[in-house]
Amino acid sequence: MKVFVSGAGGLVGSALVDALRGDGHDVGRLVRRRGEEVAGAVFWDPDAGVVDGEGLAGAEAVVHLAGEPIAAGRWNAERKARIRDSRTRGTRLLAAAAAALDPPPRVLVSASAVGYYGDRGDEVLTEDAGPGDGFLSEVCVRWEEAADAARERGIRVVHPRIGMVLSPRGGALAKMLVPFRLGLGGVVGGGRQWVSWIALDDLVGALCHALGDEGLAGPVNAVAPAPVTQRELTRTLSRVLKRPAALPLPAFAVRLLLGEMADELLLASARADAARLSAAGFRFRYPDLGAALAALLAP
Repeated sequence: MKVFVSGAGGLVGSALVDALRGDGHDVGRLVRRRGEEVAGAVFWDPDAGVVDGEGLAGAEAVVHLAGEPIAAGRWNAERKARIRDSRTRGTRLLAAAAAALDPPPRVLVSASAVGYYGDRGDEVLTEDAGPGDGFLSEVCVRWEEAADAARERGIRVVHPRIGMVLSPRGGALAKMLVPFRLGLGGVVGGGRQWVSWIALDDLVGALCHALGDEGLAGPVNAVAPAPVTQRELTRTLSRVLKRPAALPLPAFAVRLLLGEMADELLLASARADAARLSAAGFRFRYPDLGAALAALLAP
């Protein structure tokens, strides 16, 4: 299969490209700098609304992962606009470019996030649950809607609503490792908020599954089947690292440090259900948090 991937240089994208190539697929990358259009790479500039449609000719699938990092710094009006616009503009551009191809790709896998659901307490969240309140919910709604041009062309569109991706090479887990290894970890906020997580290898596997499963379309919770509370996450990481985790970070302190981002990323509760992905025949390598962390952090 000829697959093009945006965000191919990121944590998830680079792992996905390696997996696809390892399975024998012809993989091209969407790149944002002129001069990088080598080995099947295609230039695009979402801010300028430019994509090399000719370079996409023959695409059988597109995986769209690119977007402004959400947790790269404290939110202000400018950063929030970049987070929102990078996702909606990029998705709209790629969906339109895919729709203009003849023949069009069979599938567009366009990332979303469990942030769609907002702060929902103990509610079990299937893909049929409506969006929550707050900035990230609004972003995810617009992000998914931005792929409408592809849907209208008859392209199968899948939106993996991705949870916390676990990898020691980047993301939330990598940021947690230093304080926890120093014995400075602890429960964040009240600890009762649910964390929907997924190991990087399983996320890559789920994306590959979405490419190949003709019956899968629309939103799909890309999370492990056993979400945990933040307190359980803390205890499990502490046990795996064999380090104490007795320094809690109260909600007021998190808000003081991170502002609005604290409530949406660290204090919000999203108990997403992975039943749809499992029912589609996907088998998780790491369904259990303890086993996942032990494998990821093995010496």
